[in-house]
Amino acid sequence: MALALRDSARHTYADYLGWGEERRYELIDGLAWCMAPAPELAHQEVAGEIYRQLADALQGKPCRVFIAPLDVRLPKAGEADELVDTVVQPDVLVVCDPAKLDRRGVRGAPDFVVEVVSPATASHDHVRKRAVYERAGVPEYWLVHPGDRLVTRYLLVGAEYGKPEVQELAGETPVAVLPGVAIAWDALAARLPPQEV
Repeated sequence: MALALRDSARHTYADYLGWGEERRYELIDGLAWCMAPAPELAHQEVAGEIYRQLADALQGKPCRVFIAPLDVRLPKAGEADELVDTVVQPDVLVVCDPAKLDRRGVRGAPDFVVEVVSPATASHDHVRKRAVYERAGVPEYWLVHPGDRLVTRYLLVGAEYGKPEVQELAGETPVAVLPGVAIAWDALAARLPPQEV
């Protein structure tokens, strides 16, 4: 199952704000993608644990960690909020520049983004959102696959992501843009449901 489009029209953040809360969407280049239904337990376990570890590691530091749902507006050329056509809700994100935070969420590229991948969101996260995060200048992007027990890491090299690094959910994975911060996987992986064969 893949994510569906709301319709074929082009939308902006002004439209998005008027849709209410009965259904969540992400805007990518004006197209409104319906968010998947409530995620599975493994998704929540992974997102929550990554958030907790980051919050602990960043305690007393200027960077702040957030968990979905939170709107991240990604303007292309400094346009006013109502004209922004790309609004995403990463599972976990870190923002180190307080000027990017406002009452509506985040405006501009976070420093670090984690998406927890499910079958319904895999192509959306790997293709569309990776391209959006690269274009916006997100320095580090992780895709965590609970079912496969893998993390795929992208680091920005100039204006593009370099070759992805793939690692098992074992040991620790350092967060390159947050010196001294790493995510420990072993206890988390032990709590995840058994892998399907």
